Amino acid sequence: MMILLILAVVLALMLRQRIVAILGFVAGFSYLVWGDGNLTYVVLDIWAAADQEILLSIPLFILAGNIMSRGTIAERLIAVMRVATAPVPGGLAIATILSCAVFAAISGSSTVTLIAVGSIMYPALIKAGYSRKFAMGSLCAAGTLGIIVPPSIPLILYGVMTETSIADLFKAGIGPAIMLTLIISLYALYINRSILRQRFDLTALRTALKRGIFSLFMPVLILGGIYGGLFTVTESAAVAVFYATLVELFIHRELNFAKLEDVVIETATMIGSLMPLLMMAMSINIFMTYEQIPHALVDIISAMITDQTSFLLLSMIGLLIVGCFVDIGSAILILAPLLAPLAIAQGVDLIHFGIVMIVNLELGYLTPPFGLNLIVAMGVFGEDFWIIAKSVLPFLALMFVVLLIVTFWPALSLYFVRI
Repeated sequence: MMILLILAVVLALMLRQRIVAILGFVAGFSYLVWGDGNLTYVVLDIWAAADQEILLSIPLFILAGNIMSRGTIAERLIAVMRVATAPVPGGLAIATILSCAVFAAISGSSTVTLIAVGSIMYPALIKAGYSRKFAMGSLCAAGTLGIIVPPSIPLILYGVMTETSIADLFKAGIGPAIMLTLIISLYALYINRSILRQRFDLTALRTALKRGIFSLFMPVLILGGIYGGLFTVTESAAVAVFYATLVELFIHRELNFAKLEDVVIETATMIGSLMPLLMMAMSINIFMTYEQIPHALVDIISAMITDQTSFLLLSMIGLLIVGCFVDIGSAILILAPLLAPLAIAQGVDLIHFGIVMIVNLELGYLTPPFGLNLIVAMGVFGEDFWIIAKSVLPFLALMFVVLLIVTFWPALSLYFVRI
């Protein structure tokens, strides 16, 4: 029966069926065949999964990101970065990457970051003389910072599915995010070193800071509040929505109540497709825990994998392959509950493994055939899918180097957790 279920799931994935329907089928099939045949447990599991306060942070962070992308918070952040990096050769490229890093820290989403920053910076990079290949590749790669820079929605999903501290996961994402941002920035500086630097303009910097002060304060408010113990992750998401709405409606005055209503409806539609997926995945997780499937899997695989390095290497290869075909949210919901017990059995810290898993799947945003950032970039840049895919190859190589460092140097992830 297990082989039949696996074949059915693989066939459904090949036919591009909706993940939520596949998970619903797996949950129902599992209870009917291996459980006591009572499908009402699926409903009870869904209710138990939904009754978690931390899940409120997901729609709230998405709503905050959508409000900011519709307003001018992104544009004002970018203006500050452009003026600040003007004296550096290739400064506009570095400004692009730093803008993605800062905006990711307040949106928590890769696609929102790519759309918000890419729609502004792509035309600016082309106009300034940067190659289209570099402009597209750098924006697609830097856009992925949205899933590793805290607050990150994939990190929240991982924390929920593995019962790991989300605040600690956010802290663990800081080191890898800084390293990834630094390496991409250095590459941008090297590639564009021939582009003339501009004169530093103190007046322009003052003007940009004055216009962008409320935008720059947002990541300080959100992350400072979480790490300072002022509020929880869920409360910080609510603060992000309140602050973004307040700034865009009454200070920047770029949104009105009619536009805000459209943003809320748009976000609700997006959440309507995400939350059922999460509920079904958690139902399967509850069933597997009850039937002690993870423990049995640990016993089987532990007999084949005898050391931590082998486990990390095999996990890395498997996650890279999965990331090419499955979106990061679905991959986390399905694989995190299975891999977490294996990580514990091999002595891998669950917080470190969470970052390893996210960075692995992050590369999937840039790999054919279903790389989400590549698909979104087609609309942002108006270019063919395979042209965009070729443009990200150098950045994929850099990100793979960072992946190896993150995987085999746990201190990079755990430093900010332990201080």
